[in-house]
Amino acid sequence: MDKRIMTICKCVKLTLLVFGGVLSSMAQSNFSSKVIGVGVVVADLERSLDFYVNGVGMVKTGSFTINEDFGKRSGLTNGVPVSVTILKLENSPDATDWKLMSFGKKATHPQQKNIQDDTGMQYITLQVKALKPIIDRLTQMKVPFLGSTPTPLNAKSHFVFVQDPDGTFVELIGPLE
Repeated sequence: MDKRIMTICKCVKLTLLVFGGVLSSMAQSNFSSKVIGVGVVVADLERSLDFYVNGVGMVKTGSFTINEDFGKRSGLTNGVPVSVTILKLENSPDATDWKLMSFGKKATHPQQKNIQDDTGMQYITLQVKALKPIIDRLTQMKVPFLGSTPTPLNAKSHFVFVQDPDGTFVELIGPLE
C-alpha cells in the first residue's frame, strides 16, 4: 500500500474513533451522576440498620426527612412524612446510596424464599475484600445463610447468600480471607 493510502486509512480510523467517542459521550450525557440511589422501604428501621451496618459493614453517611407537604406534592408518599437514612459501602460521592426508610408496618405480601418468588428488585450484589469477617458477624446475629454457602466460585472468590430482615436477598462475593 502506498503512503498516501496509508495516511488516508489512518485519518479515517482517527475520525471514526473521535466520532465514536462523541456519540458515546452523547448517549450518557443525560445523567448527572453515574451512581444509582436505591430507596428501600423496611418494616423496622433499627433492625435493618443493624443488619446492614453491623452485619454487612455498610456505613451511615447521612439522613433527611420528607415532610408531609413535599411527600404530597411530589407524589412520593401521598402526604405521609418519613425519615430516610443513607448507607453506603464507603463514605464516597461515587458510592451508591442505599436509602432506608420505614413507615412502621410490615409488608403486605409474603416474604420470598427464592428470588423467583416475586417480581421487581429481588437482590443486591456486594463485592467484598474478605467474606470471613462478614460471615462471623452475620453468624453472631443469627442471620440464616441460604443454600450451601459459602460456595466457591473460582480459586479466589466465594459466594454467600442471605436475606435482610425484610427478605431482600443479599449476594456477597469475594475471597474468604
